Amino acid sequence: MDPVFHSADAASPRIEDHHGLDRWRELAPKQQPTYLDEAEVERVRSELSSVPPLIFAGEADLLKKRIADASRGEAFLLAGGDCAETFADATADKIRNRVRTVLQMAAVLTYGASMPVVKMGRMAGQFAKPRSSDEETRDGVTLPSYRGDIVNEHAFTPEARAHDPRRLLQAYHVSSSTLNLIRAFTQGGFADLRLVHEWNRGFLANNPNYHRYEQLAKEIDRALKFMDACGVDFEALRSVEFFAAHEALLLEYERALTRIDSRTGKPYDVSGHYLWIGERTRDIDGAHVDFLSRVSNPIGIKLGPNADPDTVLRLAEKLDPEGEPGRLSFITRMGAGVIRDRLPELLRTVAPQLPHVAWVCDPMHGNTITSATGYKTRRFEDVMDEVTGFFESHREAGTVPAGLHVELTGDDVTEVLGGSNEIDEEGLRRRYLTLVDPRLNHDQSLEMAFLVAEQLSAGS
Repeated sequence: MDPVFHSADAASPRIEDHHGLDRWRELAPKQQPTYLDEAEVERVRSELSSVPPLIFAGEADLLKKRIADASRGEAFLLAGGDCAETFADATADKIRNRVRTVLQMAAVLTYGASMPVVKMGRMAGQFAKPRSSDEETRDGVTLPSYRGDIVNEHAFTPEARAHDPRRLLQAYHVSSSTLNLIRAFTQGGFADLRLVHEWNRGFLANNPNYHRYEQLAKEIDRALKFMDACGVDFEALRSVEFFAAHEALLLEYERALTRIDSRTGKPYDVSGHYLWIGERTRDIDGAHVDFLSRVSNPIGIKLGPNADPDTVLRLAEKLDPEGEPGRLSFITRMGAGVIRDRLPELLRTVAPQLPHVAWVCDPMHGNTITSATGYKTRRFEDVMDEVTGFFESHREAGTVPAGLHVELTGDDVTEVLGGSNEIDEEGLRRRYLTLVDPRLNHDQSLEMAFLVAEQLSAGS
């Protein structure tokens, strides 16, 4: 039988598959690495099948409840983090900065919209990225594309670009240490809402969004002092729930980290709390949809501008046949230029049949451009316009805008054009650090949070 895990024990190696968890192997999975040493793959697969879980089934079930709240408009889901994590950037400072940015955005949303925020990081597992081409050519030399640190290295050499299954193990161990630190930050007092001023320290003080945030922090302070004078117990403010999410792209990794929950007898993918299927891999009869239909985690599906209602309904039937609240999220990534045309129709057709599904906005991936200076980037005004279009479409359809899913970093990078700091095309050169997709910097993330809070307040 499949391995059983309890709340704190390691799992035993897989023996048999009673849940169809290996059927994906028969379905020609897309966007997978090409490993040359099958014996090494089997060794890694065996080791991953016996390591302790990164998350527990009860945590995934709790997240389902929180997402169900968001689908009803009783909470708002905020997911943020790197486009593609790297092993080298899994440092205490960088993890802290990403967590802090999400906490600051959540504080803006909670106070500005008077709504609980479900906090989620694209962290502790977001190491793989789908690519449009299997190969990359530079100066007449062709090598495999960089597919994220879980597959190969970014350096443009044959050795670095070779697909190495041992990196799956490294991804597990880096994810484990990242989750340990996230739990320390969010459970040990760092996330205490009474520290809203402390979260803003270390950032540039000449930006209007920091002053705007500080004003909000003062208002929160006044509210907390009033509550303190009334004798309110603040112990609950010391910690927050913080969930880990990533795209479930490498099925060898996800399968090896799937366990059977001893409480329910159901399979859970213990690589992360929340898993999503990308636009490139959401084929209704494909390997990714088949595998994730068999695990019990909350699942997201990315929907681009060409997603048609019939396909979306079929995906929901395959992934969520019982209509379980909080199980399924649709993450729309339409593009600022078309969201007001495409999303309302999808909402009118699909939402009445799936009232329990959470609709989430990814304003990043539909707005990617190449700058005149050759950088892969996005215009902040386009990103913000897609967020606005998302809320407008839901108001028009009478449906619930349940969340926001963004690529961001807590660092002072210059990867997205515009924002209050007015990053121009030449400015991209200053601190363009991403290896794959451009991310919002800390200030741009805060600016977006204020916009979303205004949209939520307008719709309440």
